[in-house]
Amino acid sequence: MVTRWAAIIFGAVALIHAVRQRSDAFPAVGRLTKPVWIGIIAVALVLFFIMGALSFLGIIGVVAVGIYMADVRPKVDEIQGR
Repeated sequence: MVTRWAAIIFGAVALIHAVRQRSDAFPAVGRLTKPVWIGIIAVALVLFFIMGALSFLGIIGVVAVGIYMADVRPKVDEIQGR
């Protein structure tokens, strides 16, 4: 139960961050486009609600959101001067 809510919050923070960024920032840092990242994170968030974070697909979702938060987010923020 706790892991499900932690994953939901983690995914929601990532989704809010991705939505608020400029579209041109993602390709500028050599990553997938903004709509693709929003789609990946949104699907992960739905999986967290339905299956939880510890199911097979939930773990894949946690990894995807983790990649966004650890790799893409800092680079997008850096290129935008944040």
